[in-house]
Amino acid sequence: MAHVVTESCLDCKYTNCAAVCPAESFREGPDMLFIDSDSCIDCGACVSECPVEAIFPDYEVSSKSRGYIELNATESKKFPVIINNKRPLKGERCIENRKA
Repeated sequence: MAHVVTESCLDCKYTNCAAVCPAESFREGPDMLFIDSDSCIDCGACVSECPVEAIFPDYEVSSKSRGYIELNATESKKFPVIINNKRPLKGERCIENRKA
């Protein structure tokens, strides 16, 4: 089992989660992060670090967000590992901007 980054990360891209991941499973895409399911150890350390509540164990992903399981699996192979905090993207599609 692995954790999955879902649509709430889209255009926000907070990196607090990547900084606490002991398995270095996070990958940085252009507008969101992904978790490599092959390296994720399912520890859950990242979940509480995500300010937009975008990370879930794969077995708890809502039916609406199920496509993100496969998206993380494929996209994580394309992008580099991220292990440090960076300034969040907070773009137009960021969930925080949609709440305002």
